[in-house]
Amino acid sequence: MANPMGQMKDMYKMQKEAKEMQKKLRKQKVTGESKSGKVVIHMNGAQEFEDIDIDESLLDPEMIVVLKKNMEEAFKNYQKKLQKEMMKDFDMDKLKGMLN
Repeated sequence: MANPMGQMKDMYKMQKEAKEMQKKLRKQKVTGESKSGKVVIHMNGAQEFEDIDIDESLLDPEMIVVLKKNMEEAFKNYQKKLQKEMMKDFDMDKLKGMLN
């Protein structure tokens, strides 16, 4: 039979490590930029929105389709950058420890 106290300690340890990781992700700043550079989004590593810069030329109501396209491009760019950052910081040993 498994030791309930040991399992509780393990759960607490995992929760603590997850909170630390979330804190670290929030400190990591990542931007995404549209191909034209007219939209730049600022988010953190926890995928929380922080700010957006939009070129004034896209604020014309007739440019809404272009604005949406630029926002989509900027978000995709952000996602690619975030994935690269995550892989740099990826610690296989720590992940293995969390799963054991």
